[in-house]
Amino acid sequence: MARKRQQPAGGSSPKTQGFIAGAGEVVEQDISDTLRQNFMPYAMSVILSRAIPEIDGFKPSHRKLLYTMYKMGLLGSARTKSANIVGQTMKLNPHGDSAIYDTMVRLSRGHEALLHPYVDSKGNFGKAYSRDMAWAASRYTEARLDNICKELFQDIDKDTVDFVDNYDNTMKEPTLLPATFPSVLVNANTGIAVGMASNICPFNLAEVCRTTIALIRDPETDLFQTMQAPDFPGGGQIIFDKEQMDKIYQTGRGSFRVRSRWSYDKSAGCIDVTQIPPSTSVEVIVERVVDLVRQNKIKEIADIRDETGLNGLKITIDLKRGTDPDKLMQKLFKLTTLEDSFACNFNVLIGGSPRVLGVRQLLEEWTAFRVECVRRRTYFDLQKKKEKLHLLQGLQMILLDIDKAIRIVRETEEEAEVVPNLMIGFGIDQIQAEYVAEIKLRHLNREYILKRTQEIEELEKSIAELESILGSKAKVKSIIVQELEEVARKYGQPRRSMILYADEVEEVEIEDEVPDYPVNLFFTKEGYFKKITPQSLRMSGEQKMKEGDEIAQQMEEQNSAELLFFSDRCQVYKMKANDFADTKASVLGEYIPAKAQMDENERAVYMAVTHKYEGYMLFFFENGKVAKVDMSAYQTKQNRKKLLNAYSDKSPLAAAIYVKEDCEVLLTASSGRMLLFHTGLIQPKATKNTQGVQAMNLKKGQRLMQARLYEEGMLKNPDRYKKNLPALGALPDGEENGGEQLQL
Repeated sequence: MARKRQQPAGGSSPKTQGFIAGAGEVVEQDISDTLRQNFMPYAMSVILSRAIPEIDGFKPSHRKLLYTMYKMGLLGSARTKSANIVGQTMKLNPHGDSAIYDTMVRLSRGHEALLHPYVDSKGNFGKAYSRDMAWAASRYTEARLDNICKELFQDIDKDTVDFVDNYDNTMKEPTLLPATFPSVLVNANTGIAVGMASNICPFNLAEVCRTTIALIRDPETDLFQTMQAPDFPGGGQIIFDKEQMDKIYQTGRGSFRVRSRWSYDKSAGCIDVTQIPPSTSVEVIVERVVDLVRQNKIKEIADIRDETGLNGLKITIDLKRGTDPDKLMQKLFKLTTLEDSFACNFNVLIGGSPRVLGVRQLLEEWTAFRVECVRRRTYFDLQKKKEKLHLLQGLQMILLDIDKAIRIVRETEEEAEVVPNLMIGFGIDQIQAEYVAEIKLRHLNREYILKRTQEIEELEKSIAELESILGSKAKVKSIIVQELEEVARKYGQPRRSMILYADEVEEVEIEDEVPDYPVNLFFTKEGYFKKITPQSLRMSGEQKMKEGDEIAQQMEEQNSAELLFFSDRCQVYKMKANDFADTKASVLGEYIPAKAQMDENERAVYMAVTHKYEGYMLFFFENGKVAKVDMSAYQTKQNRKKLLNAYSDKSPLAAAIYVKEDCEVLLTASSGRMLLFHTGLIQPKATKNTQGVQAMNLKKGQRLMQARLYEEGMLKNPDRYKKNLPALGALPDGEENGGEQLQL
């Protein structure tokens, strides 16, 4: 009967969960214990047996597949159906055929995901650079091991690596492959485990071999002398930043940018992209470019096509007449994955533990692993030669008297006594006697025995050489160096990825091409905005506004102007004049709090219009203080639409004014006093939310009511109101009270 889940009785810990164990019995389990017992084994299995590669450069699924193909005799032989390989691999890898075949596809030459493929494929294996180009089913394709696999399985039968039982204890499989080159760095590897991941970029085989040799000879060698940057199977251009690359080499973490390679066909007026970054695909690039054209962000492109075929990857971009291909590509590098980042995470299993290692540490660990492989192989060869020498020494003993050996065998009545009698007759041990007793009758001639015994001298020399290798680390490393040189000579290829130095790469700021023409901008007290062309304004009648609303700001500007709307919540919202459609005086206009997506009940109180963020923002607070902020403080590289702390919130804002250069400002307090001063007396600040300096002294209960730019003729006697800051200001005399400029 299935158990029912039941909530524990009141008073139980939130960390526990109850289950009905029997009639009326509830057993509480600690959640942390349950997770530890059930989830941790799964997490460890994913980390150790699935997602993270080991020092030989392979995950278990790769190793099982390649070893199965090796045991099938597919190294240097004819190809066989992929379905056959997948079926045989299930003896070591108890997964579905689809998962095994997917692994095989990525290792294949046809898929083009690896610099040096391990599987020599025939048929459609898809392409790593295409998302939609699916590979054919396993029953249609054929495969065998590529020649480079000789370096993976060399001497695997000489006890170079440990073997373990497979999942049902019917076969043996290697825990590692004795690769004669650092395959962990030569071919890319990506894996996502539980709580950790691995992403290793590929390097050029010849460069890796030379670097390993240099590191064996001098542990302090500069890796950049022999291996400057990664090398991708799809080519591309690596933007080399010494600082970033050094961080990757030292720590195993970091990122670098990879850019597509392209050429311009002047006669056809098109750009041909032939190599793309490894982290994207043809379809993603084409779709993104189409979206940009639809959004009118790129206007230079007439058409884009995926012309990938038998000759390889190719994206063709048709240009409109007069387009500069270099400038267009700079735009596309910024806006699409034609330039993309590759994030490195060199997480590798070392001795059963995941470790993030730099390039130098990885090569040192591989060298230590390879030293052990060579020592084990040497010891295996030594033991075999010693055994053979021992047998031949026994054979040499009977050379003295073959007739005696024949007589002993003939005169022995029982078969079981043949070996003991030979041991007694010639003074040899049981193993030697067994070997002599098994010699065929046709080999009991002097010539055969002399030939066998002539090998003794050669064996003794070989044994002495092998023993000297085991006793010398230098000789072991010398063997590794020779093997690396041989691998580089046999399988080395020219670099596919070009290196561009970061300081030589031209970085351009992408600016949308905005049609520029004169416009009249209107901003009302209620927060409505209108953009009207001069022609439309001349033909229009009265401005339409909500009841009680009035125009707070009106100016003649250009359509390319940037608009900064300051709100009553000390925030500023950045927009552009071209974000608004041209309208007429007969409409209300755009409601800025809604258009800028301001917070609830937030109002726009002032509009600043600028082009190059020159000049200052002046903020006048009710407590009489004035803050002067450099307009450049509101300019951001990321073009953010909203900035917090646009001005100080210590006192309510009385007025805000944008000025391109210092000028005179007239302040009016609730007491009626006025103060005229020059803004050059106040020092500008780079901090947006500065509290400012006291400009107008106010008595208790008074506040600053108004601030406006002073224009000639506004005051009959302006000198009367000019004081040293801070000041109370002056009350207007009878002449001034007659003017309309003092109405609040």
